[in-house]
Amino acid sequence: MTSVPRVAFGAEFSGVDGFLNTPTYGLPPQFVVDALLECIDRWRTGTMDVPGFDEHVAAARAGYAALTGLPVSSVAMGGTVSGVLGLVAAAIPDGSRVATLTGEFTSTTFPFAAQSGRGITVTELPPDELVACAADFDVVTVSLVQSATGAVLDLDGLRAAVAGTDTFTVVDLTQALGWKLFDVSWVDVTAAAVYKWLLAPRGTAWMSLSDRISRLMTPHGANWYAGQEPWQTIYGLPLRLADDASRFDLSPTWFSVLGAGLTLPWLASLDRAAVQAHTVGLANRLRAELSLPQQDSAIVSLPVDGAPDELRDRLAGAGVRAAVRAGGVRVGFHLYNDDNDLDRLLDALS
Repeated sequence: MTSVPRVAFGAEFSGVDGFLNTPTYGLPPQFVVDALLECIDRWRTGTMDVPGFDEHVAAARAGYAALTGLPVSSVAMGGTVSGVLGLVAAAIPDGSRVATLTGEFTSTTFPFAAQSGRGITVTELPPDELVACAADFDVVTVSLVQSATGAVLDLDGLRAAVAGTDTFTVVDLTQALGWKLFDVSWVDVTAAAVYKWLLAPRGTAWMSLSDRISRLMTPHGANWYAGQEPWQTIYGLPLRLADDASRFDLSPTWFSVLGAGLTLPWLASLDRAAVQAHTVGLANRLRAELSLPQQDSAIVSLPVDGAPDELRDRLAGAGVRAAVRAGGVRVGFHLYNDDNDLDRLLDALS
């Protein structure tokens, strides 16, 4: 069956019918597909303009800043969330005590756990206890929205708990940025990969840094693109890096940053309250149909009677694409989903 293109929030998407797997990877708008194909053709013919990717880097950096409400000067570019958080983990003092949520996504925790040789410990806590005890730790590293279940962190509670303390806060926005409204102006470190809800090709992650954490950090991945004027820092010493957070940049992954330079500014331009109402509205209609508690999340973990792989395969047979995570079947609703996708899922479940 040929999928009919679907228009959502002014953009055209293909292959959307029954696609509820955005927490694994998002679908690109057609304007991104067109740009990528054009770029690949220039690559194929040897006419690709490499310095031209700088425009996409700048646009994506500005888009991340707009989506998070943070200064452009605080934003750095990396390849993965674990990669950018590794720089943060390497900077915290020896013996630091780190708190996280039980069952947290490991790209958010492994960079800190890997520092155990310096006496750094990582303690897993349930959500309420984490918020209540946050100020007892040197660092809190958590996802705003949990990958496996869609559970949403009490961000306001965490902010109140650490206000006026020395606790560093690290918040992974990967499963939230692009559909959820929030205030992270007070957070020391945010990070997000672009290939899920931000709808760009895999290969780029963005990070924001507060002044107090960036002062502690060493640019272990220092490279020519981290210079104040990258095309003037290709050869020779001395070290000459940018003054702002871009000194932590990695050299761009071309096709990924091309997509991110298009999708992030576009997502930032949308009525974000309308996007959140649309995505969470579909998810909560599903929860109501299944008698699950309502919550402000676009991700739903379906109750499974039996093996989750069998339910996922049964859904796939009905044209519903989902994923198995942490023993459950996970679905997610983005701006390109609609009632047709939800009805298809409900029909398959019944």
